[in-house]
Amino acid sequence: MSKLFYTIGETAAVLSENVSLVRYWSEYFAKFLKTSRTTRGDRRYTPEDIETLKQIHFLVKEQGLTLDGAARQLTADKAPVEGRVKALESLKSIRAQLVEIKKSL
Repeated sequence: MSKLFYTIGETAAVLSENVSLVRYWSEYFAKFLKTSRTTRGDRRYTPEDIETLKQIHFLVKEQGLTLDGAARQLTADKAPVEGRVKALESLKSIRAQLVEIKKSL
């Protein structure tokens, strides 16, 4: 990620989720995110916010935790969650590369 700020649409695309879900999570997990707003009121997300949203996505969608459970997990210790999210992303990348190799054969 090379930009300083991302729109809510770009953030939703990174997470492969709806804009409304990202908006809801932004309000629910406000103490973990440092989103800012433009003068028009549009939300702007930093790369750190997107990483936190990826962790929330992992906890809620992949692990099946409730929103309260995900908040407790983020409060307790973010390091194990960060490691799992990064490992999952690298595995998805490797799988995509293998699919491309298979198509080229």
